[in-house]
Amino acid sequence: MKLHAPFIQLPLRFDAARLAAEVAALGEGPWRPHPQGFAGNSMLPLVAHGGDSADEGFSGSMRPTPELERCPYLTQVFASLGATVGRSRLMRLSGNAEVKRHVDQGYYWIERVRVHVPIVTQPTVRFECGDAAINMAEGECWIFDTWRQHRVINDAVESRVHLVVDTVGGSAFWELVARGIPHHAPRAGWATRRIEPGPAVADFLCEAVNVPVVMTPWELNAHLGLLFSDVLPHPNVAQVRQITMRFARAWQGAWFAHGARPKGWPEYRALLQRFVDEVRGPSQPLILNNELGWFRVLMVMVVRVAIVPDESAEKS
Repeated sequence: MKLHAPFIQLPLRFDAARLAAEVAALGEGPWRPHPQGFAGNSMLPLVAHGGDSADEGFSGSMRPTPELERCPYLTQVFASLGATVGRSRLMRLSGNAEVKRHVDQGYYWIERVRVHVPIVTQPTVRFECGDAAINMAEGECWIFDTWRQHRVINDAVESRVHLVVDTVGGSAFWELVARGIPHHAPRAGWATRRIEPGPAVADFLCEAVNVPVVMTPWELNAHLGLLFSDVLPHPNVAQVRQITMRFARAWQGAWFAHGARPKGWPEYRALLQRFVDEVRGPSQPLILNNELGWFRVLMVMVVRVAIVPDESAEKS
């Protein structure tokens, strides 16, 4: 999600030692290699499709995995966010390794914030986002602008472990964000609330709806608006905007005739293919502020999920 600052710290603090003890008790068995095979990167699913630790899907009902159900305080951390939770993990970065520079451009992350709670880390671990770089300390709670280029460097010998929660938020969550502060803001007079381990079993909401069967015209226009608001100046922008506007209006007409009903799917697919064929050429030179190609992001963010998304959508 695009934010107004590279990093925002939320006013929560957790018992990192207690979290680390719960994670250590899970053992090495549940840890899995990163889906893209990045060296030194591994993950442990905590909220997944159907609660299945082996299911990396983005679509469908998300539920806690058996590993999360064994961790009462970690579950309490989820609940304290006041958010509807999507696919979430523990992310481990081994010593002398990095998360390479990238942008979270996929459809699933456009409307989702990535919440980071460092559980095991060192002062030298550096998280870069845009032109900012910080160290997230153990037990803190952060969100960051995933629309900017970002990377993580662990130059220490020991591994770094973060809880990473993907969420669209919720009323209580966005109130927390409103009370949060950017990484560069003065800390004087700003306080965090410590969430102590409690005796009760915590509960939290998980996603039941996440990927559309047919993208509504309102969502379509929101994503296209983001692409045009972030595109760098180029002579082809006006032509690409005109082509895109025609497509968006045609999609809206089809939506009001069919909604998401299957009888309209052939028309949606035809509109989408005609748009891609028309816009591909003139949009090739267009670059976004985050250094990605406009057409490439259009394909990932809109085209691949606009109508009956493929269950083999990209993993990250």
